[in-house]
Amino acid sequence: MIEIEGLTKRYGEATVVDNVSLAVQPQSVTVIVGTSGSGKTTLLRMINRLVEPTSGLILIDGRNVLDLPGFELRRSIGYAIQGHGLFPHRTVGQNIATVPELLGWDRQRVSAKVHELLSLFQLDPKLYADRFPSELSGGQQQRVGVARALAAEPNILLMDEPFGALDPIIRAKAQEDLLAIQKKLGVTIVLVTHDMDEAFFLADRIAVMDKGKVVQYGPPAELVLNPATPFVRTLIGERERPLRLLSVATVSEIVEPGEAEGEPLTGSLSQRDALSAMLWAGRDSLPVVGTDGQKIGRIRRETLLQQAAGRS
Repeated sequence: MIEIEGLTKRYGEATVVDNVSLAVQPQSVTVIVGTSGSGKTTLLRMINRLVEPTSGLILIDGRNVLDLPGFELRRSIGYAIQGHGLFPHRTVGQNIATVPELLGWDRQRVSAKVHELLSLFQLDPKLYADRFPSELSGGQQQRVGVARALAAEPNILLMDEPFGALDPIIRAKAQEDLLAIQKKLGVTIVLVTHDMDEAFFLADRIAVMDKGKVVQYGPPAELVLNPATPFVRTLIGERERPLRLLSVATVSEIVEPGEAEGEPLTGSLSQRDALSAMLWAGRDSLPVVGTDGQKIGRIRRETLLQQAAGRS
């Protein structure tokens, strides 16, 4: 767990992060959003002390990070940035091996970890380990950047706009891959982005920052249904709000009795994805199945549209 208590950062007379307190649960994804200059990147960098706080506490599993040497702390926390930050003169394998080698891992353990991570990110070690970053696509470079951040088996991964330089199609795939890997490894992720769609797709909880303060912190559904300030409502977007309402609610909430034809949907699917499936299939309704695969009813497009319109 990461506990942040009264965290403040000042540069002269300017307060960049202003008395922020929040708790990040283990094995969760917390996304920090806000406009440029809101303090979100500074807040992230104070967790691993790339930026030293002016005042306040940061506790990781109850231990004050200020009690640790900065370099030691940073080796225990993964860090991935926009544009990947790979060393151009080192091969892919050497890039991933950077922190394990600094920690004194033996060669066999380092090699095994490099192969494991490349395979996990769907990059064949035989084909990619000896390539240089310039020989990779942008999406492949970003995957290697995240792999390097995970190489020393950290419990925490900090990410600063990690997918900002990718085109939309590659970016969507990178987001899906990140969630799959997070679930597999059980790592705790804190990620900064200015993209609200990305925040809603990735986050278990979202922290909204405005002028150095966290003005709301909670699950995506809470932000959509009960925005704490006009700024949060604006950030979510009035035009996008109906679709965001669908993205934070599940099919099981509006399943109804009846039969329908077509590819069945699961009850845990978001209502937004259900609407997309209906539009793609050209159907007004689709069957819904439970976790055991048995049909439990149907969902209608009309109901979905009413849900979005009625709650917006």
